[in-house]
Amino acid sequence: MRNHRRPDPDAFSPLATPVAGVTRRQLLAASLVTAAATAIALPLSAASAAAPPRRKPTSQRNTTMSSITTTDGCEIFYKDWGNGQPLVFHHGWPLSSDDWDAQLLFFVQQGYRVIAHDRRGHGRSSQTAGGHDMDTYAADVAALTTALDLRNAIHIGHSTGGGEATRYVAQHGAGRVAKLVLISAVPPLMVKTDANPGGLPKSVFDGFREQLAANRSAYYWDVPIPFYGFNRPGTPVIEPVRLNWWRQGMTGAANAHYECIAAFSETDFTQDLKRIEVPTLVMHGDDDQIVPIADSAMLSSRLLRNATLKVYKGFPHGMCTTHADVINRDLLEFIRR
Repeated sequence: MRNHRRPDPDAFSPLATPVAGVTRRQLLAASLVTAAATAIALPLSAASAAAPPRRKPTSQRNTTMSSITTTDGCEIFYKDWGNGQPLVFHHGWPLSSDDWDAQLLFFVQQGYRVIAHDRRGHGRSSQTAGGHDMDTYAADVAALTTALDLRNAIHIGHSTGGGEATRYVAQHGAGRVAKLVLISAVPPLMVKTDANPGGLPKSVFDGFREQLAANRSAYYWDVPIPFYGFNRPGTPVIEPVRLNWWRQGMTGAANAHYECIAAFSETDFTQDLKRIEVPTLVMHGDDDQIVPIADSAMLSSRLLRNATLKVYKGFPHGMCTTHADVINRDLLEFIRR
């Protein structure tokens, strides 16, 4: 397989024209991966959608994968592995629970019960026409935690998932949540407003929507470059990581991903952060090109009542993948505290 020419680090931005030079062999491999993922994501039958979630007894619940059905008929796919204190993982845009592979495998081996769901319109969950907003996302998580009767849980959110976890804990988590972790997370507010002058202009997010609508596949081929810091000098592009990001994105629904851009960029989590009382670890790389640290982690950590801020020098937005060993170690230390 021919290697890609490294992108010019000074020329690339999330709004740049899609990178050319993808070989036919790479496109064929990507198509095969997408076909396999689509086959996995085929909707369940009407009969199974109406049925309650299938759960195994705790002694048998080692590698369960199942779904719940929300009040509006949306099926939320989730993984539920292992036993012990529950850790609930919330993924970023436009990915799925698969983005947590390095964490799920690590923590199930440490004796924890790990739960990760696909947000509605993402991964293997229903591709609904509506409900692509933070209030609905949080309500979906509440339905899942109620169905599984999760208590003393630690919720861990990355990027958009950090916003989802924040709203869930603030509005639905009373009596069920022990701790919260925000990793490269979008709170308190990404878009620039009079009250948030340091945010990004709305035109940036309009550009995201334009590129997604024009050619989602090409756009998703580009985004992993700054997402993982592959445009930084001395950082090679890890093609399997890039392809896995693209695969997860293309498995989800275009309409859900389009509308989720407003959800993660325009939702103000300020009041949610102020309400949260549980111990919260805020983790962020200072070279995050997707969610700049100055107007996210640095502000969130001051709004939270019981926060610990941990900044990672040179780490990118996708540091849970590129630096999984460091992130997992620090997560484990916080969880065991």
